[in-house]
Amino acid sequence: MHHRTSRRTLLTATAATAVAAVTGAGLAPGAVAAQRSASSGHSGGQHNSAATTKRLKRIISGMTLEEKVGQLFVMRVYGHSATDPDQADIDANMAEIGVRTAAEMIAKYHVGGIIYFTWAHNTRDPHQIAELSNGIQRAGLAGPTPLPLLVSTDQEHGIVCRVGEPATLMPGAMALGAGGSRSDARRAGQIAGAELAAIGINQNYAPDADVNVNPANPVIGVRSFGSDPQSVAAMVAAQVKGYQSSGIASTAKHFPGHGDTSTDSHTGLPVITHTREQWAELDEPPFRAAIAAGIDSIMTAHIVVPALDPAEDPATLSRPILTGILREELGYDGVVVTDSLGMEGVRTKYGDERVPVLALQAGVDQLLNPPSLDVSWNAVLEAVKSGEISEARIDESILRILRLKAKLGLFDDPFVSRSGVDRTVGTRAHLAAADRIAERTTTLLANDGALLPLSRRSHRNLLVVGADPASPSGTTGPPTTTLATAFGELGYAAAALSTGTAPTAAKIAEAVAAAQGKDAVVVATYNVSATGSQRTLVSKLAATGVPVITVAIRNPYDVAQLAGTGFAANLATYSWTDVELRAAARVIAGRAEPEGTLPVPVQRADDPAVVLHPVGYGLRY
Repeated sequence: MHHRTSRRTLLTATAATAVAAVTGAGLAPGAVAAQRSASSGHSGGQHNSAATTKRLKRIISGMTLEEKVGQLFVMRVYGHSATDPDQADIDANMAEIGVRTAAEMIAKYHVGGIIYFTWAHNTRDPHQIAELSNGIQRAGLAGPTPLPLLVSTDQEHGIVCRVGEPATLMPGAMALGAGGSRSDARRAGQIAGAELAAIGINQNYAPDADVNVNPANPVIGVRSFGSDPQSVAAMVAAQVKGYQSSGIASTAKHFPGHGDTSTDSHTGLPVITHTREQWAELDEPPFRAAIAAGIDSIMTAHIVVPALDPAEDPATLSRPILTGILREELGYDGVVVTDSLGMEGVRTKYGDERVPVLALQAGVDQLLNPPSLDVSWNAVLEAVKSGEISEARIDESILRILRLKAKLGLFDDPFVSRSGVDRTVGTRAHLAAADRIAERTTTLLANDGALLPLSRRSHRNLLVVGADPASPSGTTGPPTTTLATAFGELGYAAAALSTGTAPTAAKIAEAVAAAQGKDAVVVATYNVSATGSQRTLVSKLAATGVPVITVAIRNPYDVAQLAGTGFAANLATYSWTDVELRAAARVIAGRAEPEGTLPVPVQRADDPAVVLHPVGYGLRY
């Protein structure tokens, strides 16, 4: 493994010239952080000065057309190393991209960014991620025009995470919405941002700025801060400030708003029927707040909003939405990045050759994760050569991208160090802050007979059953085990039995038998449906006479679906990450107060027109 190599060996003479051209001079050690903090925010700062713009334009004027086209792309690549990945990852890269490694992809296509995924084996552990990031930056600086890269990932926290333990995992958006604390939201972003920066990830596709007004939304749900546009706007602004105070770029998504869909844009093309007035009232406020907070990038949505674009193109490909509304009406001049171009929602209407060209014509800057880089890259190259897209148009996007790289200090020093990882990632202070924030999000929705807090004297022997979905981060869980372990550490005797998201009759019978002689049963529920067998599990357990505590580990609507099953208490955690589950155990045990309140309304299951629990509902001890 490379340790931090001296700057001299890393920067060739040409790279040093390019770096000096942007920064004006090399910065002394320690000046990078000062430069980053001095240049945060879009209005002022070194990165937006006329001198910086002039220097960046000089770099752009020296780039070949192929280098320019490459800067527009952010691409996936398999492997834990930029130059020496495992053979299986080399094979996957050859099959999908026609190159062996990240370094080869950067040399061939001159990509401006790389996105990390767990399934692409990019995120094993913090030191490995940091070294991968350094290898990617070395490859960028080895090109004919030496340029650092934007390294991105989807680290929303909660149910969407790419970097797992030992990094600090924070409560997700809806949990923070339940906590209702802007300072907690900002602190969570600041800690998460600092840890990403330490491992060389400098652009995070978070926070989610969608307003989740549709309980049936299959793709957003708990990824949203809630259903109230003003509350969501306040949380989005707080998170943006937190992330960006740590020296990374934050991304509000999915413009113009993905909160009211019943179709998943990964598999289809959702249509949003909001009028222009409804959009302005419901969906716009969080994006307006993000822009006011100095957001660095905004991600598009693969959704159709006929009221905003009668041509019914996906927003990602819509000039009226991206240029007309986002650029001209909202006055946003930062980077616009597409949602993944591999998603079905953007591919349904046009072929993969047309999509990147149409996205650029609509006003996009970064083209994220196309299914075939070769097809998309060559399509853009041909469009510029043929004059369908002017070179001046792509120069505008490249200037925005390079301006962001300059703002983040990447031209001065894009590398991270082992000591920086050890000093920042998963520290005791960060983990303690995550625990405290999570406690303030846990929401108590029912507590019949004041069963909770659960006395260790009268209810010491516990059974924990329920759903064990795969960990959002790939490193934690399963939930029943995590809860049982947490109760054990709090002085209870707790046994775990996984019954799944669709328990069979045999599993339910096993759980009922295991409940005999127990003082209470804790059931982890996961998006309960009216016809699902999770409901049967709860009612059969309650029929034994043992008190049943249900913990909704994803959407908070489970409490309505479980009405009439006889449970005694219900909590919502909004995610099944360890930090949320341990907080729920502490709340059940009375070691912490339930402070969360619902950030979305819960309607009655049998009559959705009637609200069972309104926004702001939450019981106390």
